Amino acid sequence: MPKHDDPTTALPGTGPEPTTPAPPPLPGPAPSLAGHGYRAVFRVREFRVVFVAHLFSLLGVVVSELALTVLVYDLTRSPLLSSLTFALGFLPYLVGGTLLAGLTDRFPPRRILVVCDLFCAGCVALMVVPATPVAFLLALRCAIAVVSPVFNGTRMATLADILGEGDLFVLGRSLLRIVSQSALLTGFAVGGVLLTVVPPRGALAVTAITFLVSALLLRLGTVRRPARASGSADSGLSGTWAVLRNRRVRALMLMFWVPPLFAVVPEALAAPYADQIGVSTAALGLLMCALPVGTIAGELFAGSFLGPATRSRIVLPLAVTGVLPYLLYAPEPGVPLAAAALFLAGATGAYTLGLDAWFVAAVPEEQRGRAMTLMTAGMMTVQGVGMAGAGIAAEFAPVHAVVAGTGVLGTVCLLVAAAELRAAGATGAARSGRGPKGETGLTGI
Repeated sequence: MPKHDDPTTALPGTGPEPTTPAPPPLPGPAPSLAGHGYRAVFRVREFRVVFVAHLFSLLGVVVSELALTVLVYDLTRSPLLSSLTFALGFLPYLVGGTLLAGLTDRFPPRRILVVCDLFCAGCVALMVVPATPVAFLLALRCAIAVVSPVFNGTRMATLADILGEGDLFVLGRSLLRIVSQSALLTGFAVGGVLLTVVPPRGALAVTAITFLVSALLLRLGTVRRPARASGSADSGLSGTWAVLRNRRVRALMLMFWVPPLFAVVPEALAAPYADQIGVSTAALGLLMCALPVGTIAGELFAGSFLGPATRSRIVLPLAVTGVLPYLLYAPEPGVPLAAAALFLAGATGAYTLGLDAWFVAAVPEEQRGRAMTLMTAGMMTVQGVGMAGAGIAAEFAPVHAVVAGTGVLGTVCLLVAAAELRAAGATGAARSGRGPKGETGLTGI
């Protein structure tokens, strides 16, 4: 969710904090929890708090995006400026993810999470002020997006502290992703209903409250843990490069980044494709929903019915075939076949559960927050790039040809990324045969 960071200076309101020894990290799931899937994760009280806080902050993000888009359009009557509010939710991730990633390991994680939520609440509160000019509204939207990867990376690293580095962590990450995907299906509907009751600035005021609730939950419901890295740790670009010098970490990040770069193409072109084949708005809604529904179904199945070893084995097969269903667009299909292709492509996203296990095992603990911030920032950035590239390509070729071509080009790129991951695993962590606690993390590589 959109949050923030600050490279070399202390976060607002931070000062020396007592260094209470961190409680020992929870171990990986005990054998007695095997097969209990997501239920075992919800038995951890601290995770339940993080999960509910995630719901509130996610609601704030989705509704604020919609309300701000409507507000900017009402003020300017400009479709360009209105759409720009969405674009500003993607590309600034690159700035925050690279320049501010070091904060995630230099400061206590709970403090970062709370300050991030308060920062977002403050930005949204300024949007509510009637005198705020449009340019400043867009700048505030950009500021929220810049700090977002820091919040996301810190929360992901904190999950490993709360749930351990084994299967509970993987399932906890999966649950947060499922909620985020579900927001694509329900969040805008909730925002739309809210906007029928209150004006855009009123909806923004509601989202400011959701950020404050999230901050309160995280402050009162999570354990204070010390910073992972020492105060002398490099928080600048050289520290970021230190993470990327690890070939295996770099290869794993690439496997997180490449699939979404191509996966977003049909969604970005859904409206032009619906117009091309002459279908209704309801059919367009089906095309927009098919991919996230498939993703949710795939994750739920993998998390509920597959064990850690099986999820590890299917990572590469699912990842490299993830955009192959887009080839079904080649004959310019109707809505049912196109929706089926999108659903199948989304379902292959189940590979991320095994990839999460490999990633948390490969990253040194003192670099975990920075690495996870970089990973999430890259994922958001490539989605923006993918959407822009899809639009450019569709200016020169029919939409169905662009989507089908994405299936070919994306598969080739994924095969290259998978080959690099195999090589990095064989020369690095594979020699030790170590993965997450209780697992052989390289099974299937």
